[in-house]
Amino acid sequence: MELGLKGRVALVAGGTSGIGLACAKEFAAEGAHVAVCGRDPRRLAAAERELAGVAAGRVSATGVDLTDTDAAARWVDRVAADLGGAHVLLVSGGSPPVGTAAGFGTDDYRAAVDRVLLPAVAVSMAALPHMRAAGWGRLLLVASETACVPIGPLVLSGVTRAALVRFAQGLAVDVGRDGITVNVLAPGGVRTPPMERAAARLAGADGDVEARLAAMGHHSALGRLARPAEVAAMAAFLASERASYVTAGVHLIDGGAAATGPDLPHLTGVRRDTYA
Repeated sequence: MELGLKGRVALVAGGTSGIGLACAKEFAAEGAHVAVCGRDPRRLAAAERELAGVAAGRVSATGVDLTDTDAAARWVDRVAADLGGAHVLLVSGGSPPVGTAAGFGTDDYRAAVDRVLLPAVAVSMAALPHMRAAGWGRLLLVASETACVPIGPLVLSGVTRAALVRFAQGLAVDVGRDGITVNVLAPGGVRTPPMERAAARLAGADGDVEARLAAMGHHSALGRLARPAEVAAMAAFLASERASYVTAGVHLIDGGAAATGPDLPHLTGVRRDTYA
């Protein structure tokens, strides 16, 4: 399928590992010039090597702290000058701490907004002038299933990702007539490095990381975690010419977990009249 990304310039903020890197590789394989940014020099170098291995166009990897609004804007402007525009922007940030609503104080909520919401807003606003100048743009914000489904222990994720959705939807209305679409990806459990590290901690002495990862994904309709490349495939479509009428959407990529519902062991194997 021709996606129309050849020669476009795609920026991936937070593109050095996991979902962000998978999306960057997908864009590069489709012929886009790709620029990624991140904070870890080793990850940046590794990401640049991976991208170079699949790219038909140019690639760059730059150290940027996205919580620094001015630095994020300078990165966008520099990429646009060097590579010839900024047509696609995908923002894939970190996740706030795990915990319930009453378990956090005001400072924790403020820190989560500073970490998740405001960097995405800042880098998006920096890219808009370049997209408007081109008369074409695709803005993709990677959120989480918590943008769609409340999950008690992930309240900071839910608060910030829901806010990200409202920002994206409002922005989509503002820029639609400029040829720019804005969409949110809401992945469920994905086998990323942070997920693997969490599984290793949970495995403890027995060391069975794969069993822990399997347990993390068992409640989806497909019975497993997503692969980053599966999220990236959706991102590539939304970034494409073919998705020109898709905007202001929140695209849940959870393997059917929301349809399956929560894990309720007290209902497993009971008679149908138990709760009648």
